[in-house]
Amino acid sequence: MTPTPREPVIVTSDLRHSYGQGELRSQILHGLDFEVQAGEITLLVGPSGSGKSTLLTLVGALRSVEEGSLKVLGQELYGSSEQQRMAVRRRIGFIFQSHNLVASLTVLQNVQLLLQLSEAHGGQREQRARDLLEAVGLGHRLHHYPDELSGGQRQRVAIARALAPEPDLILADEPTASLDSQSGQDVVELLGSLCRRRQSAVLLVTHDLRLLKDADRIWRIEDGRVRPWQPDLATAEH
Repeated sequence: MTPTPREPVIVTSDLRHSYGQGELRSQILHGLDFEVQAGEITLLVGPSGSGKSTLLTLVGALRSVEEGSLKVLGQELYGSSEQQRMAVRRRIGFIFQSHNLVASLTVLQNVQLLLQLSEAHGGQREQRARDLLEAVGLGHRLHHYPDELSGGQRQRVAIARALAPEPDLILADEPTASLDSQSGQDVVELLGSLCRRRQSAVLLVTHDLRLLKDADRIWRIEDGRVRPWQPDLATAEH
């Protein structure tokens, strides 16, 4: 028997978004139609001001959908209630450029924070956090505080924290921007491992062309419109 195809993790149809009112109204997204599949790393590339971050906040249920359809993890977000959006957010791991670490907590405690609502007991939560911090190269910084770390190290903590609850979807905004080449590669491999193991999905906004070769699917957004992009990866890496 042929298995039933899984529904895409993200589906948009004629998605539009604007800022401002009246004469100051500026349309940012112009009828987007695209999909993100489970088990894949999907890159979203495009110039500054093209609508990448706006799209990410809409997908993350961090702002209301104005026009069109946006379905995330099976939930239609157009016309959804705050309770419905909150339920979606709980299944998403966020990695944004502002790390949003809790200054009064150690690195280990920051990563454990999102595990407190899980069914795992304290010892399992701590081991999970330790393993992730080892994986991002911070096993020697477990008991340091965020202000004792470099920008790149804080980004790695934020990535480990987002991965900790094993979410169904990871939304990442320039996650490798403050990392060196090897660390950035390690991060993408971690995200890919999560995708394959749990059939989760990653939507990653980036300017880092080194990541193109690691993507399963690439979309380019420009002037508020999106289309599939299949670059010459060998050329793009140089």
